[in-house]
Amino acid sequence: MVYVFLADGFEEIEALTPVDILRRGGVEVVTVGVNGKNVVSSHRIPVTADIADSDIQSFDGIEAVVLPGGMPGTLNLEACSTVKDAVAYCAEHHQLIGAICAAPSILGHMGLLKGKTATAFPSFQKELDGAVLGDFVERDGMIVTARGMGVSVEFALALLEVLKGESVASEVRGSIQCR
Repeated sequence: MVYVFLADGFEEIEALTPVDILRRGGVEVVTVGVNGKNVVSSHRIPVTADIADSDIQSFDGIEAVVLPGGMPGTLNLEACSTVKDAVAYCAEHHQLIGAICAAPSILGHMGLLKGKTATAFPSFQKELDGAVLGDFVERDGMIVTARGMGVSVEFALALLEVLKGESVASEVRGSIQCR
């Protein structure tokens, strides 16, 4: 199961593209609303998450965590102990962590990017404490980072490839007519 965390002020495309792509690839995805199931995006689009962060009792069975960017969504994600606990759990158990746009800054603040190749929205790259800055989408071990909304499909396909393999990711890529 993959948790995609949504906090007020999240970037819609960065959150919902991974949900869509991963589900097309047969991955069980659960959207998690921070501070409740009803969340409002950075462009004032209301979204109802599958569960609230308070509904999570344990991280057993979690395969990955995905953190979309957006402002103030990233700040709201970082302020949530459940989000940071989920990221720490995934790091400790060698599970996939995905973060895009401003959200890789959370990983940087947690010390998870030291010596890793990573990326973020350019104005947030200084927050990637100890990372080697990379291209638009980067995978280093079990961490996938991306610069922003414009590479959301590539980001989602990179996540899918880690979780389901190159052939499934390639099949989904072809089905959505992506280069």
